[in-house]
Amino acid sequence: MRTVTLRRVVITGLGAITPLGNDVNTFWNNLKAGKSGAGPITRFDTTDFKTKFACELKGLNIDDFIEKKEARKMDLFTQYAMVVAEEAIKSANVELEKIDRTKFGVIWASGNGGMQTFEDQIIEFAQANFVPKFNPFFIPRLISDIAAGQIAMKYGLMGINYCTISACASSNSALVDAFNYVRLGKANMIIAGGSEAPVTRAGIAGFNALKALSTRNDDPTSAARPFDVDRDGFVMGEGAGALILEDYDHAIARGATIYGEMVGGAMTADAYHLTATHPEGLGARLGMQQALEDAELTLADVDYINAHATSTPLGDLSELKAINTLFGEHVSKLNVSATKSMTGHLLGAAGAIEAIACVKAIADSIVPPTINTTNVDPNVPQGINLTIGQAQPKEVNVAMSNTFGFGGHNAIAVFKKFVK
Repeated sequence: MRTVTLRRVVITGLGAITPLGNDVNTFWNNLKAGKSGAGPITRFDTTDFKTKFACELKGLNIDDFIEKKEARKMDLFTQYAMVVAEEAIKSANVELEKIDRTKFGVIWASGNGGMQTFEDQIIEFAQANFVPKFNPFFIPRLISDIAAGQIAMKYGLMGINYCTISACASSNSALVDAFNYVRLGKANMIIAGGSEAPVTRAGIAGFNALKALSTRNDDPTSAARPFDVDRDGFVMGEGAGALILEDYDHAIARGATIYGEMVGGAMTADAYHLTATHPEGLGARLGMQQALEDAELTLADVDYINAHATSTPLGDLSELKAINTLFGEHVSKLNVSATKSMTGHLLGAAGAIEAIACVKAIADSIVPPTINTTNVDPNVPQGINLTIGQAQPKEVNVAMSNTFGFGGHNAIAVFKKFVK
């Protein structure tokens, strides 16, 4: 009978581009400061749209990272992936010529793939009286797996390579998969994360049709207000996040800086509704419980939960009910915060940047805040510290990141302070 010794999985590289900054440190500093990334949409004319604002990237010059000829072959979501992969590899101080690249993989996520590419090409198709003269890069720009392929091609990474798609749980799904492959010895290193570029006409109008987006056009910076009685939907965000998960012994042997440790993860299903979370958060609770069991941690070990909390009326409450029911008496001793109040909702990339927030919270002993919540919904369970208004100093040894997606997908990742 085959026996498997599970390996420790450490985090040796980080990369982020978000509405709060185009590198990890800028993102983290603005997150701690409680800044909002929301503002009027600049990508297209919003005159006829119900929602006229989003959390767009600011000041990112793709030409600084990708040659124009290559960039033309990529949708924005792939361009974003390439930028954060580069930062993660640099921060990991990876000398590619000195490692076994057949054991270095990429597991990348995108809930929507090339939305802008699809929208632009179909409009051109219609305007040309439906004569099928499609761009030869239409499909390679569109498909969601292409970012993982492009990262691998740039760095010659021949290990595990694929894309996870589970709506807004996509990048946590990628992290959980990467964690499992590394600890099983199937890879020495994996770049895992996600990217999303959904600030398009179809993206905004589509989520408007679902009544999922905030329409607080008069004050975009306060529109994302998780747990608030006046919340009216999420704010669309864009960007990407990357983490390098690495076998502990491999990291030590090459003298890598270790930013933290991933110790558990789980994926479950609500099996309930097309777009709504279970009202009692049954799937979320099961996922959190299984993730802690996987990590061999107790409820009392958890110090911080980065909540999925998108500012939707049902979703926020169902998650807090799940947290309250699962953690019981310990719930008053941990911090919960909703960083989407600042970044907006990056859909399939949300889990990646929120995982980075967890790793940084552990490293810096500080919990980033929930902003814009001025009147807590009376249905919120009592005794939960929602970290409202400003960051709170706290020794964080264990942090949990929750992500939930349309279709009832739940993916939870658990991170721990690294100790040799």
